Amino acid sequence: PASTGRKRANATVPASASARCAPHTAIEAPCAANGAWPGSAASAAALGSAADVSFAQLMIVHHEQAVEMADMALDPKYGASAQVQTLAQQIKGAQDPEIAQMQGWLTAWGAPSTMASASTDAAGDMAGMDMGGVSQDGMMTDAQMAALAATTGQAFDQMWLQMMISHHEGAIAMAQDVTATTMDPQVKSLAANIISSQQAEIDTMQGMLAAGQ
Repeated sequence: PASTGRKRANATVPASASARCAPHTAIEAPCAANGAWPGSAASAAALGSAADVSFAQLMIVHHEQAVEMADMALDPKYGASAQVQTLAQQIKGAQDPEIAQMQGWLTAWGAPSTMASASTDAAGDMAGMDMGGVSQDGMMTDAQMAALAATTGQAFDQMWLQMMISHHEGAIAMAQDVTATTMDPQVKSLAANIISSQQAEIDTMQGMLAAGQ
C-alpha cells in the first residue's frame, strides 16, 4: 500500500506539492495540487499514512495474541492464580476495545484489515517482522504458545508472566516507532496509552515474578 500511494501522489501532483504531502501520503487519494488534503478537515483525518496503516494492521494481530493469552489464564483448566486472572481480565478489557478502534481506522482509511505481505516462518514466528517501517516485536511463536498450554498452576503463572512481559515490551516498541512518524492525533493518543498502560502492567508483572508468583 505504501508504494502504491506514493506512486499515485507523484503521478498527479507537482514535485513540490508531493513533497509537502509525503509525510502523510494518502492510501487511496492523492493530495491536492497545492499540497493540501482534498475535502474537509474531517475527510483528511480519515486518511491514513502508510506507517499508520502498518501500525494498526500489526498491532491488531499483536493485541489478538495478548487476548488469546489472557483467555488462557482465565480458563480454569490452567489453574492460574487469582492475581494472574485479575491481570488477564484487565489486559483483555483494555485490548479488546483497542482492536475494535484500530479496525475502525482501517475501514475509514479504506485499508485492508490484514497486511497482504505479512507472513510467518515455519515456526509461526512473526517476531521482529518489519512492514512499512513498523516492526512487530514480542510475538510468541506457535511453539511458545504450545509450551504455555502444556503447563498448569504455578508453572503456568511464571511462564505466562514472562511471556506477557516480552509481549508488552514489543507493543511498547511498536507504539514508540509510530509515535515518531505519525501525524494523526488519534494514532498518537492510542500509542501513548499503550506505552503508559502496558509499562504499568510490566511493572506489576515484574513485581509478581519477584514475589515468587
